[in-house]
Amino acid sequence: MKDDAPIQVGQLSIRYLVDGSSTGKPGLFELGVPPGARVPPPHSHDNNDEYIYVLEGVLRYRVGDEVRELHPGQAMVSPRGKVHAFSNPGTVYTKALVTQYPDLGPQYFRDIAQILGVSGPPNPALIAQVMARYGLVPELPSGA
Repeated sequence: MKDDAPIQVGQLSIRYLVDGSSTGKPGLFELGVPPGARVPPPHSHDNNDEYIYVLEGVLRYRVGDEVRELHPGQAMVSPRGKVHAFSNPGTVYTKALVTQYPDLGPQYFRDIAQILGVSGPPNPALIAQVMARYGLVPELPSGA
């Protein structure tokens, strides 16, 4: 499946290139992150490995305790069960390719976008419900 229509998830842009969610195969999408954008909370995936490869800009990426500034041509892996997070603290738009195996699929991003699209502040309880439905686990605060 190739769908050029991006899914807007808050300030982030998700453009699915390969949807593997119905086959249990890898998926591939382009992630766009404006400078200073609000990003997902640190989280892990119960059932998915995630690979990120930066095309443009710089992406700060954390996996466990390792934090790196990824430049074009650099990549990082988030194994299933490992907490990861990203941000764009720079001044230019960042684009990256993301592969998930097996794929969560574009519906996850549509579901989150729908919650973020309502007026008022984001609803953390609804976001947590959607994340749990797709096997994403928010990082617990220290000491929790």
